[in-house]
Amino acid sequence: MARHIVPTRVYYFIFIALLILTGTTVWVAFIDLGVMNNVVALGIATLKAMLVVLYFMHVRYSSKLTWVYLAAGFLFLVILLSFTMSDFLTRHLLAVPQGWSLLQ
Repeated sequence: MARHIVPTRVYYFIFIALLILTGTTVWVAFIDLGVMNNVVALGIATLKAMLVVLYFMHVRYSSKLTWVYLAAGFLFLVILLSFTMSDFLTRHLLAVPQGWSLLQ
């Protein structure tokens, strides 16, 4: 199996991109976007995870079988995040119990 040699500048570029995305995450955390805060934070985190997996774990230059396992992992990640966000976005629809009244 032939190895793919990645130039060092690619690693430096990915490192700078990860630092910029981390700064963007911190910057967005101080902006009030309502319910979109979590969506934006998870989107940036997913982008950073993709950069790490593709370049630092060398998946970009791997076999097709590795890509199948990567796709299955991201499919389950999307399912997990969609269930989590559907729970979070529908919490206001639940009736909150009022508790005991002092004057009955």
